[in-house]
Amino acid sequence: MRVVLGALWMITTACLAAPAPLRFSVSDSWAMPMVQLEDGRPVQGILYDLMLSLATQVGRPAQFQVLARARISAAMEHGDIDVRCYVTQAWFENMSGDYTWSIPLMVQRNLLISTQVPVQPVQVNTLAPQSIGTVLNYRYVTLDPLFASGQLSRDDARSEEQVLHKLVAGRFKYAVSNEWILDRFNQHMPVGKKLHKIAVIDEQKLGCTVRNDPNVPVQRILRTLLRMQMSGEIDDIIQLYTGEHPPLTPDRN
Repeated sequence: MRVVLGALWMITTACLAAPAPLRFSVSDSWAMPMVQLEDGRPVQGILYDLMLSLATQVGRPAQFQVLARARISAAMEHGDIDVRCYVTQAWFENMSGDYTWSIPLMVQRNLLISTQVPVQPVQVNTLAPQSIGTVLNYRYVTLDPLFASGQLSRDDARSEEQVLHKLVAGRFKYAVSNEWILDRFNQHMPVGKKLHKIAVIDEQKLGCTVRNDPNVPVQRILRTLLRMQMSGEIDDIIQLYTGEHPPLTPDRN
């Protein structure tokens, strides 16, 4: 009996001593070099490495929840997610809940791309009415007025990689793509079939948002992200997957 009670005590003590996991959201629409999903789990990529390093430095195990983009906000509101990365406040007009934002951690560009190089430079706001390739539930702040007016219409796919495949297949003339994902995609395209960067849609300063909760070490997370950004660790992660030095965020000028 004493042996049993002792074993139960040891198990209980171990459970109480184990830190709670830091729960991160992963959008199922992300593609490499941001995240690679295998069997519904992230295994590598810029954001995977960033979040795993953050959790390790904070002293918590990392737990990743892969969700459709449209479900992530609700998951945070319900307390199922602690940290959401690769976001900007410009994407949220009425973000409910109590959150704290990190400093900008990376700069990313959205590009208008095509299978052909146009004869004349393209201005997005002067495009003739047509459908362009977009990702389901993604907000494109610069393009939203054009979608609202009917000048342009969305042809949505589940992920950015699917958008690029649809462009190659001729589903539309233009698509919008994250620059890093486009560059990664082009590495696997034969010469003469690579997709072309036509115009810059917008440049975004992206960071993380942390749910304010007594059980979440919010300030430790924010300080760790600041240290990772200022030390160059995040830039090193980006270079590992893209082979290029990322543009400097304002905090590292």
